[in-house]
Parts: sequence; C-alpha cells; structure tokens
Amino acid sequence: MPSFVQLGVQARRALAAAAIAAAAVLASCAEPPPVITPPPAPPPVALSPKLIEQASAYRRYVQTASAISPAFVDGDAVAHGVRTGAAYEPQQLLRGAISYGAVVALQDPGFVAGVQTYAADPTQRRTIAYEIMKDPAYVIGIQGSSGAAGMVMGALGEDGRKLLAQGKAVRQAAYDVQRAAWSKKDVAGRDARLSLAKQLSATPVMGDTTETARLQQAVTQRGALGVSGQTAAPPYTPVVVRSMAVAALAVLGFADDASLEQVMPILADPNAATCLNMSKLNLYQCLAVSKPHYEDVFCLGVHSLMDTGRCVMKSAGVAEPVEAPTKLTEAAPAKATPVSTRR
Repeated sequence: MPSFVQLGVQARRALAAAAIAAAAVLASCAEPPPVITPPPAPPPVALSPKLIEQASAYRRYVQTASAISPAFVDGDAVAHGVRTGAAYEPQQLLRGAISYGAVVALQDPGFVAGVQTYAADPTQRRTIAYEIMKDPAYVIGIQGSSGAAGMVMGALGEDGRKLLAQGKAVRQAAYDVQRAAWSKKDVAGRDARLSLAKQLSATPVMGDTTETARLQQAVTQRGALGVSGQTAAPPYTPVVVRSMAVAALAVLGFADDASLEQVMPILADPNAATCLNMSKLNLYQCLAVSKPHYEDVFCLGVHSLMDTGRCVMKSAGVAEPVEAPTKLTEAAPAKATPVSTRR
C-alpha cells in the first residue's frame, strides 16, 4: 500500500500532466498572430507617350514659329516664313498645349505631394480619378493646385508672348521691307500658296525627338523643365484647369495608354479652339486678297503669329503686355499699304 508521500507525488504529477494537456488544448484553439500588411505603394507618376508627343509637337511649333526672322531678303524667304507660321493644326496645338501644361504642373512638388495623399489607397485613388475625369475642376480642391496653376499660366503665357512679340516684329517688317523693289512684286502662284497654307493647317505634325525626351524625363523629375511661376488664385481658365487635371491623373496612375480613352476628352476647350480656328480663317482671308510679297509678310506677322500668340495667352489667363504707342513706318505710298481688312 503506497504511503501518503507517494500519493502526494503522484497527485502532483497528475496535476502537472493535466495542466500541460490543458495548455496544449488552449494553444490549439488560439488564433494565430495577425499578419500586418504594409499599405500599397502609390503608382509611379506616368504620362502616356502619346500625350508627351502632343506636348512635343506644340513646343516644336512655338519654337520654330517664334524663331521666324523678320529680316526678309526675297520672296522665297517670305514664302518659307508663311509655311512655317501656318504649320499647325488647331486641335492638335490645343491638345499639345494642355499636355505640355500637364508636364509643367508636374514640376510643382507641392501639387504632386497633394495628389499623392490620395494615391496610396486603391479605392480612394480610383474615386478621385473618376471625379477628375467627370469634372476636371475637381482638381482645384487638391492641396498645391494654386502653385501648379501659377506654373502652367507662366509657361503657356510665356509661349504666347514669344509668338506675339515675334509677330509684331514681322508685322513691322511688312512696312520696312517695302523699301526693296522685290517686295512689291506679286507673289507667283497665289492660289497654290493659299492651298498649301490650308493643307499645312490640317496636317498634324510630329514633335522633336530631343524635346520629346526632355518632356518624358520631366514627368518624373521635378525641376527638369526649368519653369517657374507665382502662386495663382482661382478662377482659372479651362486650359489651366485641364492641364492640372491631366497632371493629377498622371500621379494617380490614370494617364497612361490604358486610360487614354478617358483622358483625351480632357484635352479640349471650345473657347480656345474657336480662337485658334478664327486665327486660321483670318490667315486664309488675308492670303486670299494679298498680292505683293510685303502683304504676305503682314499676313504672317498678324494672323499666323500675333493672333496665335494671343490665343495661347488668353487660354492661359495671361493678359497681353501693354504696347507703347508706335508709328509704323511706311516706305510705299498709301495705295501700297496692306489691305484694310487687317489690323
């Protein structure tokens, strides 16, 4: 018969075994520790190469047209200038201006950071992108939009000023060049010259490869364009708003090739399109009635360059610089001045 000591040891062993068994049962029932999933990284900032190409084509026209020299030496030089000035399709130029404005808006770090606050959560990202696509003005409520708007206004406004200033220089040349006998001779093939201007105005152009690469780099590299601007308070023009809208979609991951069907309608503005179309119509009317070379110079300066520059500035919400009163010098008699339908 076991002693009381042996019974106590056996009891303690039994209790320990029972405790271990109970702990094993409880452990088998316990939930595993939660797995902490880090928040998804925001998508990379991306703009469709097709939009970059539109921006590059716009920049190509601004650069080539604003470089037209007013120092015309013969009719061939005038004809080349007329071709260069007419070489843009209004709708493409407008799409390019908005696309370029988007790249400019992406240069503002405060605006990009403001959009990125909505980019980490996939559901919120899609919701914000949908709201922008539905109404581009939604972008105005994003933190940093005033800085981006100022940059866009500054960049597009500067492009418009370049075209306007060069147009004024060419317009003055229409008077100055009348001292040369060749400028008073009638343009040969006037109908063909007008037809070519219309053809160039309906033909989309390609951007410069170097400029395309520079714009592509600027999409993800802040400061690559070297643009600047002061903070601007709303209201903004539709072109400025739509530029920022496309930029915001690029940050949210909805401005790539897969989203082009939704993005392309944003690259339009009826008022800006009407202004550019009227510039073209004025050019056609001017070329239709002009005869000597110096009148073609006038058409080029006023309607290809000045009118287009004014349209770009107006679309950016930038006022035209105040021009000091000047007297245009005329070397020819009154009957040889440019036609009265032009200003």
